[in-house]
Amino acid sequence: MKGPLFYSKILLFGEYGIIKDSKGLSIPYNFYNGALKVDQNPSEEAKKSNESLQRFVHYLEQLQQNQPDLVTFNLEQLKDDVSKGMYFDSSIPQGYGVGSSGALVAAIYDKYAQNKITVLENLTREKLLQLKTIFSEMESFFHGKSSGLDPLNSYLSIPILINSKDNIEATGIPSQNTQGKGAVFLIDSGIVGETAPMVNIFMENLKDKGFRKMLQEQFVKYTDACVENFLGGDKKSLFSNTKKLSKVVLHNFKPMIPEQFHHVWQKGIDTDDYYLKLCGSGGGGYILGFTQDLEKAQQSLKDYKLEVVYQF
Repeated sequence: MKGPLFYSKILLFGEYGIIKDSKGLSIPYNFYNGALKVDQNPSEEAKKSNESLQRFVHYLEQLQQNQPDLVTFNLEQLKDDVSKGMYFDSSIPQGYGVGSSGALVAAIYDKYAQNKITVLENLTREKLLQLKTIFSEMESFFHGKSSGLDPLNSYLSIPILINSKDNIEATGIPSQNTQGKGAVFLIDSGIVGETAPMVNIFMENLKDKGFRKMLQEQFVKYTDACVENFLGGDKKSLFSNTKKLSKVVLHNFKPMIPEQFHHVWQKGIDTDDYYLKLCGSGGGGYILGFTQDLEKAQQSLKDYKLEVVYQF
């Protein structure tokens, strides 16, 4: 048995900001994917995944008991499949900010949820919000607190525009120009990031009045501008605002940036060869980069492997 594929995602803009009602833009990233599977001879990794699924099933049972109006599952079937050794076969790196748990949540909902909302129906704002709420509850098993956006993106496999917490919509993004010099890319930090501790640091910082002021007057402002510039195809403004955002993150989100990247981050701002930002919660995993000249960025970052996500 092998289920349909669910893809990884990249939150281009909005990390942390969406907790405080900034805009956000999340796009599917088809380079990585995962599917539910049963094998006759499972590997060690498959066994580990199966054990995690057993715990997840127990959590979903509680969720269904506590909130029957939110979501119900075919638990008999799910338990039966898990007892047969079902696992999530995934190429999505864990702890890298590209939605590994989101893809798993999407796969489980797709196969076992009853009365599920499907991609084929007219996706009204109400339905999108309902899905996001369901996914938020499901994914909280992995992160402690989840916005539900990663699974939503993975499940629908379309770009999602977050206008505010209660206002999300499916959106189109400008089509790629594969001959273009500009690009969005990923850098592998070589470190696995943990979401929960990073979110805790952020929540702790929010108690500080100065931090909240910076968030509202700079971070959210530049994030919103970047989303609008990107969707509107305004490259000049996009790079100008991404630079401002990169500076704000370097100065105010230091704990979320792996130490050996502090100078790499600053170098991009100083040379204008590229601008870096967090990919997901940070602390490791991938770092997201924006450049107007991919060759220049590759030269400047020649010690690192760049993965191109989108070209302008």
